[in-house]
Amino acid sequence: MHFDFPTWFNDHTGHAPYPWQAELANDPHCQNRLIRIPTGLGKTLGVLAAWSYHRLIRRDSSWPRRLVLCLPMRVLVEQTEEVVQRWLGDLGLLWEPGASSVRASEQVGVHLLMGGAARQDWHLYPEHEAVLVGTQDMLLSRALNRGYACPRARWPMEHALLRQDALWVLDEVQLTDVGLRTSVQLQAFHEDAIAQTTRPLISWWMSATLQPRWFGSVDFEARVPALADAATRIPTSQRAGEPFSAKKPVQLVEHATTGDRACARWARTIIDTHRAAPSGEHGRITLAIVNTVREARALHNAIAKLRRKEGMAKTELRLIHSRFRGRERARWRDGFLNREACTRGVDRIIVATQVVEAGVDISATALVTQLAPWPSLVQRFGRAARYGGSAQVVVVDRSLNDKACAPYSADELAAAREVLGRLEDVSLATIEELEASLADESPALLERLYPHEPLHTLTRRELGELFDTGPDLTGADLDISRFIRSGEERDLSLWWWPVGKDGPPADLQPMREALCPAPVHEVRAWLLDKASGSNIRAWRWDYLEGQWQKLRRGAELYPGLIVLVDAAAGGYDVERGFVGKGGRAPVPCDDADRQSRQAFASRLLAADNAQDHEDLSELREQYKTIAFHGRETAEEIDALARGLDLSEPLPRLLNLAARLHDLGKAHPEFQSAIATRRPELQTRTDLAKAPPEAWRRGNAFFNRRGFRHELVSALAIFESVYQARPDHPGLLGAHHVLIEHGALVVDGEHLARERSAPEGIVAELSDLAGAELDLVLYLVCAHHGKVRGSWQQTPADQEHPQESRLRGVLEGDVLPSTEVATREGVATMPTVSMHLDPARLGLSPRYGASWRERVNGLRRTYGDSTLALLETLLRVADIRASRRLTKDPSLRVTKRGDA
Repeated sequence: MHFDFPTWFNDHTGHAPYPWQAELANDPHCQNRLIRIPTGLGKTLGVLAAWSYHRLIRRDSSWPRRLVLCLPMRVLVEQTEEVVQRWLGDLGLLWEPGASSVRASEQVGVHLLMGGAARQDWHLYPEHEAVLVGTQDMLLSRALNRGYACPRARWPMEHALLRQDALWVLDEVQLTDVGLRTSVQLQAFHEDAIAQTTRPLISWWMSATLQPRWFGSVDFEARVPALADAATRIPTSQRAGEPFSAKKPVQLVEHATTGDRACARWARTIIDTHRAAPSGEHGRITLAIVNTVREARALHNAIAKLRRKEGMAKTELRLIHSRFRGRERARWRDGFLNREACTRGVDRIIVATQVVEAGVDISATALVTQLAPWPSLVQRFGRAARYGGSAQVVVVDRSLNDKACAPYSADELAAAREVLGRLEDVSLATIEELEASLADESPALLERLYPHEPLHTLTRRELGELFDTGPDLTGADLDISRFIRSGEERDLSLWWWPVGKDGPPADLQPMREALCPAPVHEVRAWLLDKASGSNIRAWRWDYLEGQWQKLRRGAELYPGLIVLVDAAAGGYDVERGFVGKGGRAPVPCDDADRQSRQAFASRLLAADNAQDHEDLSELREQYKTIAFHGRETAEEIDALARGLDLSEPLPRLLNLAARLHDLGKAHPEFQSAIATRRPELQTRTDLAKAPPEAWRRGNAFFNRRGFRHELVSALAIFESVYQARPDHPGLLGAHHVLIEHGALVVDGEHLARERSAPEGIVAELSDLAGAELDLVLYLVCAHHGKVRGSWQQTPADQEHPQESRLRGVLEGDVLPSTEVATREGVATMPTVSMHLDPARLGLSPRYGASWRERVNGLRRTYGDSTLALLETLLRVADIRASRRLTKDPSLRVTKRGDA
């Protein structure tokens, strides 16, 4: 095995690395970086190879386990995923889940983070290396603990794994808008709390037009000078040969008309430019780029008319923008947005929006682009003559007023126009020389060319408010969209499916191929605007009720939401994308949606997607007791702790929490849900798992809607410790005052009758320090992601105002004595009554600090990301144990269902 990077790289690619790639990989220290490399010079492969070399080949554990590739647009995501899979496949390190149920420790999973019910179990392998690819919307929302198109209960898990042990590579940052500022702030917050983290978080920011001043946020600006000095660049001496030598003569033309006349003139310019372009080794491809989807559609229509009129039937015409389903985008990649599609004899015109500004590997022989901000123009120029040679570039200036300039500003366009007036060529070499000269001669113009004034800056307080993931009474959440994108470029996802008169079934969920991004404001106008007279049948998923909820006028729509639309309503065209009113009834993605129903049937996704679901308690052909499942979970958590090299006391506390996490399943409400049992199991009150056919079916899984067994587990621990040691430091401690039969116990000195010393697992709990007890309680309570930072009533609880009720648990409920696992065997937890004291604010005379105070204390001690990571590890161990098909010896299972 070669440990010299250039040799290793050459062995696997057949060519030497670019000097900048070798420089990046030759630094063994993984640290924050600014990477300013022109388009076409292998940025994606460079960062992928550097991480692979150090983490996978050299096995350097100081490099993060997870490589996170964050991209500004969807069309880049799927293409980048293919590059990563091909690279790891060539290395022999790609994990292919379908090929084997066992994952080798050195195999690397590649996961696409997008909406839809695709295979999304990357969070179950925190000890393995992985590459995560996603848009800034999907990744930053998860980093903020509000994952778009992600089941609510899974938010903390994905948040934790993206905020530690991760190398974030944010590509094309000039397109990420306010998302860049958010990523910078998140990095600053991590480093300011470095003492509370277990693993590193590193950020690499990349762009062909990157400017160090973009990173000067209030919490990060002190770090910028050192980053700028160490930035990865291509020195002047290396700017020779391809692609620097490719010639790109540029012409600035004015089309000062509007409406149909403007489109007609524009179409004529494109047709004439296309005809004049030579057809060479890479065919004849003209790329026409405009600034809005509306203009792209209009221009496409105008070119189609002109093409028919002039007998150009053999010239292929394509339209691409961001408002298409995943299925159509996949066809673009396979059909014409790839290097192999740029071959001799090709005759093609592509009309596009900003989606082709970055990452699209095609080489246009002619480029006609609408005037845009300079960073966008530089990216667009990079699509021309990408493979060498020459290409004619035409920039169309429509002399738009301020309002018509959207999504850009008039000043951005004016600065770009001024610079273009100085240039006759826009080759890479020319652009690099221009920027160097402007830095010396006209720094004010350079600042106008590269503005970065985000509307919002994430603060530490705002991030802290996102720790708790519980919904309010309406199921709503804090809006994070302003930290991800600004303006109207905030999308939800539409999904068309033929819905019957009874509405969509609860087990129907989309695959990502069926989802179409669309602006929130356009969807609202189409579906809910009274003025439009819309009467379209559409639904959104309701987490609290665990079913699809019909949209009605006034309903809240927000970024990241998935909206199901009856296919008969139309609104989509496979050639034009989302069009809203007047669109056709789209053909559903049949194969994808059939797979979807199977995917959603998985216990894991269903369990995370609704408040009441207990799907992880279903186990094929097996019954298991609380003690046995607790022991298996402890075995899994021990393996995770070793794999992640956790230091004591964390492994000990995680093990204890694992053995106790399902104690609350002994509650009669849970046991009664196992409605069909074999005779031998009728009297058991300690079953944690049962076959699917054993569970009660119907609209309500439990008689008490919203019942959560993990809350019972936590309350049982509180009461067990209280009964054994009321002066425990995790309860009232030295302030405990107890009157028993007239005798007083003060400051922990028992003046009344002596209590018997606790035994077994209660003794384990009683021996914990106060902060350790709090952590065990939190881990137990949060192990499904549904009862975490706050204990608050649900609408189902409030339907019973006469009862003291929380998450389906009543004050005074009795949990019978139950066997649980100890380190050596099993022990019995005593019968206890439920007391809801911790849910109340202030000091409880029974248990001391409230739940909110305890959680806030843990957050101060461990930090939010580490606390979320610890709960993630217990949840992973629980899920892995739930997948085991082992037999519980205490039930003496001999065949299916027998005991």
